[in-house]
Amino acid sequence: MPSPHDPYVRVRGAREHNLKDVQVDIPRDTLTVFTGVSGSGKSSLAFGTLYAEAQRRYFESVAPYARRLIHQVGAPAVGEITGLPPAVSLEQRRSAPGARSSVGTVTTLSNSLRMLFSRAGDYPPGAERLDSDSFSPNTAVGACPECHGLGRIHRTDEELLVPDPSLSIRDGAIAAWPGAWQGKNLRDVLDALGYDVDRPWRELDPKDRAWILFTDEQPVVTVHPVRDAGRIQRPYQGTYMSARRYVLHTFADTKSRSLRAKAERFLTSAPCPVCDGSRLRPEAMAVTFAGRTIAELAGLPLSALAEVLSGAGAGSEETARVLTGDLLARIGTVTELGLGYLSLDRTAPTLSSGELQRLRLATQLRSGLFGVVYVLDEPSAGLHPADTEALLGVLGRLKEAGNSVFVVEHQMDVVRRADWLVDVGPLAGEHGGRVLHSGPPEGLAQVPESATRRFLFPEDGQDAGPVREARTPSGWLRLSGVERHNVRGVDAAFPLGVFTAVTGVSGSGKSTLVGQVLAGVLADRQAGEEPGAAERYCAEATGLEAVDRLVQVDQKPIGRTPRSNLATYTGLFDAVRKLFAQTEKARERGYGAGRFSFNVSGGRCETCQGEGFVSVELLFLPSTYAPCPDCHGARYNPETLEVTLDGLTVAQVLDLTVESAASFFAGTPAAERALTTLLDVGLGYLRLGQPATELSGGEAQRIKLAAELQRTRRGHTLYLLDEPTTGLHPADVEVLMRQLHALVDGGSTVVVVEHDMAVVAGADHVIDLGPEGGDRGGRIVATGTPAEVARAAASRTAPYLAEALRR
Repeated sequence: MPSPHDPYVRVRGAREHNLKDVQVDIPRDTLTVFTGVSGSGKSSLAFGTLYAEAQRRYFESVAPYARRLIHQVGAPAVGEITGLPPAVSLEQRRSAPGARSSVGTVTTLSNSLRMLFSRAGDYPPGAERLDSDSFSPNTAVGACPECHGLGRIHRTDEELLVPDPSLSIRDGAIAAWPGAWQGKNLRDVLDALGYDVDRPWRELDPKDRAWILFTDEQPVVTVHPVRDAGRIQRPYQGTYMSARRYVLHTFADTKSRSLRAKAERFLTSAPCPVCDGSRLRPEAMAVTFAGRTIAELAGLPLSALAEVLSGAGAGSEETARVLTGDLLARIGTVTELGLGYLSLDRTAPTLSSGELQRLRLATQLRSGLFGVVYVLDEPSAGLHPADTEALLGVLGRLKEAGNSVFVVEHQMDVVRRADWLVDVGPLAGEHGGRVLHSGPPEGLAQVPESATRRFLFPEDGQDAGPVREARTPSGWLRLSGVERHNVRGVDAAFPLGVFTAVTGVSGSGKSTLVGQVLAGVLADRQAGEEPGAAERYCAEATGLEAVDRLVQVDQKPIGRTPRSNLATYTGLFDAVRKLFAQTEKARERGYGAGRFSFNVSGGRCETCQGEGFVSVELLFLPSTYAPCPDCHGARYNPETLEVTLDGLTVAQVLDLTVESAASFFAGTPAAERALTTLLDVGLGYLRLGQPATELSGGEAQRIKLAAELQRTRRGHTLYLLDEPTTGLHPADVEVLMRQLHALVDGGSTVVVVEHDMAVVAGADHVIDLGPEGGDRGGRIVATGTPAEVARAAASRTAPYLAEALRR
């Protein structure tokens, strides 16, 4: 029996996901780093076991009624854990925050600033004192009534909605309307309402044109569709929606990026004429502090805001001194983490997952908690090497305050500074799940089967091989006069036919230049939009005709529900279902490929609707999920499962790993191609039916890349990747880089935004932005080969790149 003063967290019999009855002891009050290749089981141990068990124990002390209001993770599969303190989790959330969420709301700094204006602001003579909610654009009492606290008004006009007035409505005059059935429905409804849909638009009565485009009415009418040969179409009740209403509704509510981008092309956006973009009512904007309104202070970079508050706090009354002191202390932790370039009004959707996690980390640092375990998911994600030192300082202070800091991490500079190292592996999936080393980092040198060892001790590793000759560009894509966010007046040139890395400290403008301007200009040109929304951010773009296709590979989830998985996303499941439909038993019974889909009725289990599990309502406890009582998690009905392919049912095929499936489908070209590309990007450990919700951002990105690699490539393709190595172990980075360099060798262009200096050192061309973040960044400080940029005196990247080249 462990002593009550046992200084270790002791785990016995951990079996979560692929963990193989793990037993490990981890000292408390340390900085402990969990390492291992992607899919090895390190997150299953840190988050799925340790954090999940700490949370479960805490919830047992919460009133049952209150538990219903809190999202819970399930009890982990573990025998016993002793010595486990309460835990705080800081994960990289992949879900996009709302447009009203901002740096100020994430850090709660906005609350403090609003309190400062409420209690210590300078009010106009005779004005009534306002409470803090009146300074928030997210409350009814504070928001500008015209723009509802958004700061911008979106409008449209006839020229935008109908670019070619010589066309009739039936021929597509109203370009803003949706395509396919939805657009046909709106035309049929207009026809039924008595409007002429066959006359050229310009010949219609101006009153009719105005009503069709701008009415807020939504009349319902019986539509009698024109019958197509061989099809019976019955009358139905159709509802009309004007073009303006459709565009605004789509822009505000759709979750589809492509639909939102299309809607945006029919809108003009301008600052709200009532609040001038401040988002607040006039009463709140009349109050100042240090001579500035709250909107002006919220728009300053945090480093500049701290300077203003420091000057204003000195010599002011006690209330103002206390409130400014609190604000300065909170801002200090955010700027220490390299985020001083952010402003309080910067919206959360524009932040990277790494920036969001560091903002939450800064908030925790101010909380004053001690005696807890902080479990962090790659806090170095999105961090330039120059910012890693500050991160290590913050983690050290959390530990010195009497906490244990458990970090899942791939950045070797962070691993080297750990007090304790838990290395999980040796490989991914069923080939991992074992603790190879638990002890001080230097002890890993004695573990030859560890994939982490050769990266942690590079002098002991094998030679990296011959240095690859830099490729010669086949042409150049040039952007002149780029103006977007903090990138102002920049001329950028991207070489074609080579591998380009775009570098710079956090907030220097990398994602703006590549992900918004370059990607936007190419997307607009390919969609036939001239000039498009993105092209308004640069004066001129040349060389675009050399690019036939643009592919952006990001880390967003491949699906938002468990119904989406690796097999469905890559198209592999289509081939699998056809193979099952071709079996003798399926042909005898008349089963088509649709019979083997779990997303439509017919072959699926109807009890769970093909999900494999059911939700169980527990009155005063939160809902839980249990395997379906009828199909026991198989997703299909018994009749469907009677059909086998080489001895396996469709449910058993979905349970195969990519590696096992590659052997099973050997000789079947339709399935083999998809499986080979998944193996090539290092995803052999994933199960074919693994839900999209269980995949990390790095795994989602590699699945997208694999789906792209299996396509037949025609013409010149430009691949854009934003930090593709996030979430990847250095061994996985090597696998990914082989694939990306193979794309370039095949005649494509690859541009990556990247902080991993090993990747940058292997590039053909480097564009370094900076020198700092925010207003002090947004300029190109160096371009050229890695060796040339490593010698650039003005570059923050140069010394780290030089070190990577030396290695």
